[in-house]
Amino acid sequence: MPLTSSSSARSRPSRPTRRRKPGRRWVGWLLAGLLLAGLGIYGRYSAQLNRYARRAYATLRTSSLTGQEKTPLRAGYAVHGIDVSSYQGRIDWPVVARNEVRFAFIKATEGGTLRDPRFGRNWRGARAAGVFRGAYHYFHPKSDPTKQANLFTRTVPLSPGDLPPVLDVEHANFHDVAQMRRGVALWLRLVERHYGVRPILYSNYGFYQRHLAGHFDEYPLWLAHYEVDQPRLPASRWIIWQHSDESYVPGIRGPVDFNVFQGSFERLRALRISPKRP
Repeated sequence: MPLTSSSSARSRPSRPTRRRKPGRRWVGWLLAGLLLAGLGIYGRYSAQLNRYARRAYATLRTSSLTGQEKTPLRAGYAVHGIDVSSYQGRIDWPVVARNEVRFAFIKATEGGTLRDPRFGRNWRGARAAGVFRGAYHYFHPKSDPTKQANLFTRTVPLSPGDLPPVLDVEHANFHDVAQMRRGVALWLRLVERHYGVRPILYSNYGFYQRHLAGHFDEYPLWLAHYEVDQPRLPASRWIIWQHSDESYVPGIRGPVDFNVFQGSFERLRALRISPKRP
């Protein structure tokens, strides 16, 4: 007997109702929470994160650079300089000098054993090009400060016309801040005794404020402070401002640190080591 429409409808199996699994709702909330947290972190540290992203991009595109890229110099300052290490590779110092770079600090040593492999070449090249030169040591808080000072003085032949030696203090691998400060103070004393000139202390703004402020005020300060119009320390406290670590100057292929000296070129000239009087 043929089925009627009503009996046909009754004979079809009913489709089960789909129910959303409880876990999917929590996954959605979790993803939303992570997104909000990520946006909050980015909002707080956007300047630093953007800078790291630019640095990573610059590293990736190094092969396409020509060494003729140029970043505009910081407005409002008359004396500009750079600091370099083996990271910059081969430097064409005459070209650098023709682009208003008046001074350069060159990495010489690090810790108790490391000598920068390009120090000698950069040291000679800067002076030959007429760029006022200085040398710096990267301080390791857990390494013997006497050994570090001896390594620097054996490596760097400072002579009249050179800028004072520099101690770079920013390595955060230490447990006792008082012990770290004692090590810094000892390095500074030993190097000053060796060369007869007071060293310059270098640090970044955050590290300086947390660990060094008020303890080394008798030493000239070279301050690294990025993403600001002016350093937050009083102008009377610092003499050199490293305002960028991602600038370009013809003669160097890739990014380089840019600095300004607070004062005239004559004041920079006066900062150099004077000939010893008999």
